[in-house]
Amino acid sequence: MAAKASFARRLVAWQKAFGRRDLPWQGTRDPYRIWLSEIMLQQTQVGTVIPYYQRFLAAFPDVAHHAARIVVAQHGGHFPSDAEALSALPGIGRSTAAAIAAFANGARNAILDGNVKRVLARHGGITGFPGDARVQRRLWRCAEALLPRSDVATYTQALMDLGATVCLVRRPRCESCPVARDCIARREGRIAELPGSRSKKTLPRREVTVLLVERKGEVLLKRRPMTGVWSGLWSLPEIETGGNLVAHCRAQFGVNVIPQTPLPAIEHAFTHFHLTLHPLPCAVREEAARTQEPGVVWMPLDDIAGAALPAPIKKLLRSRATSRLLAQQG
Repeated sequence: MAAKASFARRLVAWQKAFGRRDLPWQGTRDPYRIWLSEIMLQQTQVGTVIPYYQRFLAAFPDVAHHAARIVVAQHGGHFPSDAEALSALPGIGRSTAAAIAAFANGARNAILDGNVKRVLARHGGITGFPGDARVQRRLWRCAEALLPRSDVATYTQALMDLGATVCLVRRPRCESCPVARDCIARREGRIAELPGSRSKKTLPRREVTVLLVERKGEVLLKRRPMTGVWSGLWSLPEIETGGNLVAHCRAQFGVNVIPQTPLPAIEHAFTHFHLTLHPLPCAVREEAARTQEPGVVWMPLDDIAGAALPAPIKKLLRSRATSRLLAQQG
């Protein structure tokens, strides 16, 4: 408890000596004006907010002239100043409600905005991405445990200022930090890694074999369905990896093929999954009537550049056309 009390005392003392005390929304206990500043500060930096804040107040000096109809209807036009009532209003979260209540009437509630999360994660050595529910619960417990019994408004402003001006994302000014001596991130050389980043989502993987059914400089293309991946584009026929491609080509396209050496796999990432294409060249063994099935066409490799094909398929076929041309020249 002594360490926690010391943390708060050091922040309060630092705020009184070095913190920001001349901002236009400071020195007021009007919860409406405090709310307005908090909402604006969520969008951008202090320097940008100040002129907008001043112009907004000049036009809408109190809540009765603002669009906050719920405040007028449920609170008689008086902006609430306790955290519970504030958090019930649209657009006001737990941390913002606590900050307004602290500045308006010194209410003792913890805050946890983005800057404060960074301060507490570094000071307490709290690992993990702050947006994860488990990590966020731990940060809230830390924020509540460090809350002082008095000077809550000053302490709250100190936390905000510390995160905004000292404990920066990059190049933090640790030499100016009042709680640097027991900061775990500084002591263990982990400032750059705390707070943790969002873990990259592992995408599901799909694999499919695409058939390069070739004959006399032409390749067989099949139109994709109008819904789903590459909808409506022409592409190579597909078959499940390990499927009987000879029987498939005979049944679907009326051609007898001879499988050839597989080409290197092609990796392609979509938003929701990762696709691995296994290109398998297939030479037509015998002359057969050109298929007249709808949605199927034989296209000269020389015409691929202007065709409506998925990017990885077009790249593959252009490479195939180039290889064929070089072979003819050799």
